[in-house]
Amino acid sequence: MMKDRYGRKIDYMRISITDRCNLRCRYCMPDGVLWVPMEDLLTYEEILNVCREAVALGICKFKITGGEPLVRKGCEWLVREIRKIPDAKQVTMTTNGVLLKEHLKDLVSAGLDGVNISLDTVKPELYEKITGFPKLGQVLQSIDAAADSGIKVKLNVVLQKGVNDSEWQELLTFAEKRSIDVRFIELMPIGYGRECDMVSNMELLQWIRKKYADLAVDEQIHGNGPAVYYRIPGFHGSVGLISAIHGKFCDSCNRIRMTSTGEIKPCLCYENSLSVREAVRAGKNEEVRKILEQAILGKPKMHCFEHLEDITEQKKMTQIGG
Repeated sequence: MMKDRYGRKIDYMRISITDRCNLRCRYCMPDGVLWVPMEDLLTYEEILNVCREAVALGICKFKITGGEPLVRKGCEWLVREIRKIPDAKQVTMTTNGVLLKEHLKDLVSAGLDGVNISLDTVKPELYEKITGFPKLGQVLQSIDAAADSGIKVKLNVVLQKGVNDSEWQELLTFAEKRSIDVRFIELMPIGYGRECDMVSNMELLQWIRKKYADLAVDEQIHGNGPAVYYRIPGFHGSVGLISAIHGKFCDSCNRIRMTSTGEIKPCLCYENSLSVREAVRAGKNEEVRKILEQAILGKPKMHCFEHLEDITEQKKMTQIGG
């Protein structure tokens, strides 16, 4: 397994397969974002070749993201082919859930290990206000179907002050009633996210503890990310907090990212990236591996989300596959 300059083991890669989405959550994809031309996107075969080189470096866990990955046809094929790579141990997906139910059987058959579903409210009108579309019913059906399928299910929640900050109690009922982890993610100051008023997880933890006095730290490993988990007695699932701003986790960061156009990003915070597109399209696998190595060795020691003036990434979240 390859390590970066700071001794961190890099075994996890997030792969955006499209910058397109069927929703318009403003902190991710505000109006006016221009989509990448289809010819600039890596093909599935090209993505698969990059994954093979990543596995050769010790990366064994992959997350398929977007935009919304399920708007790109055939992503079940990609999941299946990545799972066939010797030493590729896990393939998961992050989705908004709108199309998940109709694709779920094929994804599970392809070997998908787990799914993260984005959900910021269970109120239909507020859901439409946040996302731009009245699709909450489809998402709730997808959550139930995914939980019934037996794969690991997590909900990703982003709280904004004055928008959905009162929704945390209702969203926690998913963890209470089913073996679903509910994770609250501090809104990162990327793109339009800079202009939103985030809820800190420090504040949220105080709210949760006030209601659930028996809240306790959950030491079990729940996934590949930086979430700190808690257990509430009687709940089937756990509560996760991903605190990029108020709980800096850079010392344990184990990932690199690839955008839909083949840009390898060592860190979300900075614009620095290395492209594998030209090399993979030319069939230069050894060069692809060297670029991945260079990206890993170029990982910064830490992000600077707490200092807005030092953030150099100017793209929207949907463009970089956060």
